[in-house]
Amino acid sequence: MIIHSISNQGLFSLIQKTVSKKLSKKRHIYGPVPSRRLGYSLGIDTIPFKTCPFNCIYCQLGKTTLQTERRKRYIPANEIFAELKNFLKNKIHIDHITFSGSGEPTLNREIGNLIKKIKKITDIPIAVITDSSLLYKPEVRKALLSADVVLPTLTTAKNKTFKLIHRPLSHITIKRIIDGLAKFRKIYKGEIWLEVMMLKGINDTEEELKGLKTAIDRIKPDRIQLNTVVRPPSEYSARPLGLQELRRIKKFFGENCEIVAEFRKQKNILNFNRKGQIILQYLKRRPATAMDMSRSLGISNKTLLKYLSQLLKSKKIKRINYQGKEFYEAI
Repeated sequence: MIIHSISNQGLFSLIQKTVSKKLSKKRHIYGPVPSRRLGYSLGIDTIPFKTCPFNCIYCQLGKTTLQTERRKRYIPANEIFAELKNFLKNKIHIDHITFSGSGEPTLNREIGNLIKKIKKITDIPIAVITDSSLLYKPEVRKALLSADVVLPTLTTAKNKTFKLIHRPLSHITIKRIIDGLAKFRKIYKGEIWLEVMMLKGINDTEEELKGLKTAIDRIKPDRIQLNTVVRPPSEYSARPLGLQELRRIKKFFGENCEIVAEFRKQKNILNFNRKGQIILQYLKRRPATAMDMSRSLGISNKTLLKYLSQLLKSKKIKRINYQGKEFYEAI
């Protein structure tokens, strides 16, 4: 794990660059934000908001607005690379550079070359979070070979359940997904951390779990990471499992299975004016509780609530109650 320190002067310089007039421009780098799986993760958006082959019922970003599997140069790689290179000059603590963002990152046909370029300028591990939808394509599998860790998702081995959860483009089947993952495992030398997203009453039955285990045994991931719905989903039919239920499933899947725990690490990475703008930018990426934001941004709860109150009054954000927790979301 690579640790990058930050000086007060460096932080001030960063804020001047990123929290000014440039906030109004499109940015493709966000964070670093705390990730339950990747530590402090610097995110890279390679495609426009909610562009994806899936329209998952559990997605925290809402419904897909452009459902496609067409791979193209959505955002130029040189544009993303220049922004990242400039950001890395600030020596901020980063555990992973992560291709994720607000849709399916492998839709950008330049992702493979971009990963290779980034590895030439930094030794920070590169992660790719993917919904696995395009791994049946040989060119996508090839594009991800230079990444240090790939985090694909698998929710079921049954096509009916797959269609219910992911609402994919009609020709994408779970057989294609599993075949693609198995083929990728055979050629990929890095780590595969397979996320298994569990949804109550949908893919948590004994029959579903047996099918999943058979598929997982074929894929041979380095880690199986059990997850469930923790933020307001696109559809409220996507309900979370409790900790005891996840523990039962963990035991069933075996020793390389882990429950993805809530992120506990805390680091003061912000100390500047205009916090309200940073909070708003954070919430435009994902809904969050006050505790999420306090931990991520290093802002005291008292100060954070003051800014949240201002943003609520100006109707830039709203409150959402989900599973007994209060989330904030950008409007």
